[in-house]
Amino acid sequence: MKELEGKFTTVSIPVQLFNEVKEQIEGTGFTSTSSFVAYILREIIIEAHETGEMPFTKDDAKKIKKRLKALGYME
Repeated sequence: MKELEGKFTTVSIPVQLFNEVKEQIEGTGFTSTSSFVAYILREIIIEAHETGEMPFTKDDAKKIKKRLKALGYME
């Protein structure tokens, strides 16, 4: 994973969510919505590794995948 360090990709989120995140981070140490979202995702992944549990069930994951497919994000 060292070769990927410092490289970035784009992830799309709804504009409304982006705006809510932008408002939420005002006055904090986060310099962008991207840095905040990356921080949150890292925290979720770290917690999952530490506890051995994902923050949602397999049934939740199926529902999420189904919704993402309906929105056109997945095939």
